[in-house]
Amino acid sequence: MKKKVLIIVENMTVPIDPRVWGEATSLRANGYEVTVLSPRRKDCPLGYEFLEGVHIYRHPTPHEGNGPLGYVFEYGSALFWEFLYSVWIFLRRGFHVLQGCNPPDDIFLVALPFKLFGVKYIFDHHDACPELYLSKYEKAGAFYKIQVWLEKMTYRFSDVVMATNDSYKELAIARGAKAPEDVFVVRNGPDPETLKAVPAVPALKHGKPHLVGYVGNMGEQDGLDILLNVALHIKNMGRRDIHFTCIGGGPGLPGLQQMLRDKHLEDTFNFTGRISFEDLLDVLSTADICVNPDKPCEMNDISTMIKIMEYMALGKPIVQFDFKEGKYSAQEASLYADTKNQVHDFADKILWLIDNPDERKKMGEFGRRRVADQLAWQHSVPHLLAAYERAFSKRAPD
Repeated sequence: MKKKVLIIVENMTVPIDPRVWGEATSLRANGYEVTVLSPRRKDCPLGYEFLEGVHIYRHPTPHEGNGPLGYVFEYGSALFWEFLYSVWIFLRRGFHVLQGCNPPDDIFLVALPFKLFGVKYIFDHHDACPELYLSKYEKAGAFYKIQVWLEKMTYRFSDVVMATNDSYKELAIARGAKAPEDVFVVRNGPDPETLKAVPAVPALKHGKPHLVGYVGNMGEQDGLDILLNVALHIKNMGRRDIHFTCIGGGPGLPGLQQMLRDKHLEDTFNFTGRISFEDLLDVLSTADICVNPDKPCEMNDISTMIKIMEYMALGKPIVQFDFKEGKYSAQEASLYADTKNQVHDFADKILWLIDNPDERKKMGEFGRRRVADQLAWQHSVPHLLAAYERAFSKRAPD
């Protein structure tokens, strides 16, 4: 029997999403017939593509929400398109397993009708949505309770859960009441063959001797406002030898750009927006240090950020806050700023690395080896395949 899979991801497009694309191509390489459904974006405008043996469908993209009501409209529109496309894909190609990649925790609603036909549901747990909501709005009101309920229902209707780390596995077992044998840790990890450093581009340092790089989303929980204050603190100390470049987009970007102007940091800091992979590699390869300023909160403490492993794969020393899962990933490749004295300690860690190039090199080499030996995507593939074998073992024979 040809094993057919549909993967739905809502908050990123494919193949731009490195985790989902790694999952799709790894399954395809191991004999699965794989279809992926994701939003249509400017950098991936085609409604259908066939890449590396994977069928990719992209549905219309609703306006990106910013605030609870905006998210309700965004996710409701996405849910409509996901269901419509899934019905068509089921009739056109068929699938035995549907994998839903959060956020949000509502994709199980798309899977429910197909479970009547024996389709199994795998929950690919990217973000802890209740904690994510608290990190953005810091209040446990009605919308928070909805997040808790959606997570509970997601776990209930999941046949298998794929967690990005042990903290998320604990959530699935303790909060989701999942049996341990139905929960698999499938870590985020870069492909070292794809993510390789390229020669530095001195012009990207904006006339400064040193560059600090960041790549990621621009949202409330991502701490870019903290990084702007770090840059301002360093500038006020009289250090004019460091430039900061942040790559990525998101609902918080316009506000951050205004904050940059208000703080008069145009000569020290720039946001690129979303850029090509080649341009991203140029910036990060040129950077002396890479940072992860995610704001201190429960969500960021228990989450694994793919950017950390990407920095490590490129041999870059890191500064981040002292978070449980961030520390597990980076170990000696990173310095860890105090979550209490946030701005000053983060700045001190950056300056220490700038002033100690030998330590930067040592930390970068440690990170590169750790990715190659333990954290690269290839080390997660056996766990991915085990999760799928578990899901297919629960299916009734055709």
